[in-house]
Order: sequence, then structure tokens, then C-alpha cells
Amino acid sequence: MTALLRYQAGLLLRSQRWLAPLLLYAAFLAVGVRAGEPVLGALGFSAAGLVPVTAWCVRICLTQEPPAARNVVAAAAGRSRAHLAALLTGTALPGLLGVLAVLGLTAIGDRRGVGASAATGAGLLATAACVLTGAAVGALTARPFLKAAGWSVAALVTGSLLALVTTGSPAKHALTALVTGSRTTTAQLPWLACAGAVLLAAATAALACRATARLE
Repeated sequence: MTALLRYQAGLLLRSQRWLAPLLLYAAFLAVGVRAGEPVLGALGFSAAGLVPVTAWCVRICLTQEPPAARNVVAAAAGRSRAHLAALLTGTALPGLLGVLAVLGLTAIGDRRGVGASAATGAGLLATAACVLTGAAVGALTARPFLKAAGWSVAALVTGSLLALVTTGSPAKHALTALVTGSRTTTAQLPWLACAGAVLLAAATAALACRATARLE
């Protein structure tokens, strides 16, 4: 698996396709976050942006290989393992961006009534919930389920929006906890949202890997 992860990461970095979601997230933070605003609200805003960004990165990794190269890798390592490596690679970059955003926003935000450790913990858990939810959206809106680019992008945008507003979504639950904490100046750690996102991402990855092995 290590070799597959290195291969997928190398493809992603050399393609420079990661620049678009990175710039989107940077612009999202630049427009929506200001120094000195309540830290929990800023952390919730930054976590929300990671849902579409992660879905986009996952889709990039799932579609970046030419068919011939994908067949060679599948023959050497198995389609399921190759697909899982692409999913993990697409999730790693937004996860790193989210961690950096949490640390930066905790440093510049207004922590009145909220300890730095509590704010950081809440931000990291919300970030994990949103990244994993976005990864699930990306896995369901790319190959092998949707191969046409137009339908895939439309489903990705719609799925990301629904993940942020639908009751029961781990991402929405985590964001609600941070927004509520921002109003009450009490950091609520969204453990349940994070656990739900882990289960959702794991189930989606298993489904996608099994479907890849059968349909491609």
C-alpha cells in the first residue's frame, strides 16, 4: 500500500491539478474569515469549506490516471487496493490544509471564554468530520459510479451542498456544534460527528472499492 500511496501522490503533485482546490480553499478563507472574530465561528467556516474541496481532490485522484496505466496498476496490485490508495491520497491533502487552518485560526481568532486547547480540539474534530464527509461525497460521485465528467461534477456539487445542510450529516452536526459554541462561548467537541464521519467514509470506501473490482 505504501508504494501505491507514493505513486498516487506523485501523480497528483506532478499534474498540478491540486492547485485549483488549494486556491479555492485559500480564497474561501480569505473572503470569509477575519482576524479577531470569534474563533469557533471561524473554525466552523473553515471546516465547511473542506467538504467540497475534499470531494474535488478525491475526484481528481480517482480520475488522474490514463486507462492504460490504471489497468497496469490494477494488474499488479489489484483494483480495490489501487482505488483505495487513490481515495486516501485525495483525502490527505485537504486534511493537511484543514489542520494548518485550525492552527492558524486558533492563533488569530478571538478566544474570549474559550481556551486554546479546547478551540483547537473542537476545530480538529470538525475538520476531520468535514474532510471525511467530503471524501465520501467524492468517492460516490466519481468512477466507478459516475464516469461522465459532466454528471460527476454536477453530482459532486449537489452532494457537497447536501452534506452541509442535511440533518444527520456528520459535517452539519459538527458545524452546528461549533456555531452553537461560538454563540455560548463554550467549545463543544463534536466527537459523535467525527465518529459518524469515520463510519460513513469507511463504508463508502468499501463500497467503492468493491464496485471497482466488479465493474471495471
